[in-house]
Amino acid sequence: MHGARTVAIKPPALKTGDTIGIVAPASPFQRKELKQGLSILQAMGFATRPAEGLFARQGFFAGDDGCRAAQLLAMFADDTVHAIMCARGGYGAMRIISMLDYDLIRAHPKPFIGFSDITVLHQALFIKTGLVTFHGPMVCTLNHADARTRNAWLKALRAERPVTVVSATHRMIKPGCTQGIFAGGNLSSLCHLLGTPFARSYRDCILFIEDTGERPYRIDRMLVHMKLSGCLDGLAGMVLGAFKNCGAQREIDAIVRQLFDDRDFPIMAGLAAGHGKRNLTLPLGMIASLDAENGALRFLETAAVGQVGHAPG
Repeated sequence: MHGARTVAIKPPALKTGDTIGIVAPASPFQRKELKQGLSILQAMGFATRPAEGLFARQGFFAGDDGCRAAQLLAMFADDTVHAIMCARGGYGAMRIISMLDYDLIRAHPKPFIGFSDITVLHQALFIKTGLVTFHGPMVCTLNHADARTRNAWLKALRAERPVTVVSATHRMIKPGCTQGIFAGGNLSSLCHLLGTPFARSYRDCILFIEDTGERPYRIDRMLVHMKLSGCLDGLAGMVLGAFKNCGAQREIDAIVRQLFDDRDFPIMAGLAAGHGKRNLTLPLGMIASLDAENGALRFLETAAVGQVGHAPG
């Protein structure tokens, strides 16, 4: 099981006029939703470039495994592409993580954005390269996102200042303040990586989790599985995002409170990120501070660095 890296690789910040490459590393998508999302990105001032093979289909995947892996590698290798955004999650990322050339990716760092099943790629990229990536909206979810979601996406990728989220509707599960590497994403995806070369230790991390369509007992089972595996030993803190169609939120909160009553770290619920109408963009791999009592999550520095050689913002 891999430990947390102490030195992360920041990608270049996104600027007006940059080109965003679009990949489909998991499930197929609705063309109408993709078109709507591309229009939003273009209205923000970005060019978009669909990957070769983006519209392929094979069963419940967006093309065969080789095609989906090749899309991702081609976008990282292309220096005229400045960021990579996933069209959709669903399922399939786990099938390609062992096919990627991580040396190539490390040599061409750029913002990589997605959530849900894309959590698998976030974790694999961080373990193998140290690259900071972004848990945030995908192209096909942009049309359903509210204005704050879109603005948070833009601000996080422009990296003019560190990401800060202060939630007036947070729920404190366990009090306290902490600091650690922000990690995590979709709970089901993280749990399924246990026992693979892409599992990691969350020691000294603030673990963020969210999910959709999982009944409370399944949430309990996944968290117990992770706890028993030892990957949560030394955890610095925990943040719960959206748990859409997972039963009553108070039941999820109670499960987490009971399971981690024996651990001395703060836990905050109610972060507007994941499978919800509001999905704030959060950098994975950066050090953040958490104040569970006051609902504040603050990253200590920007998650991307200024770049040169193309259109200024």
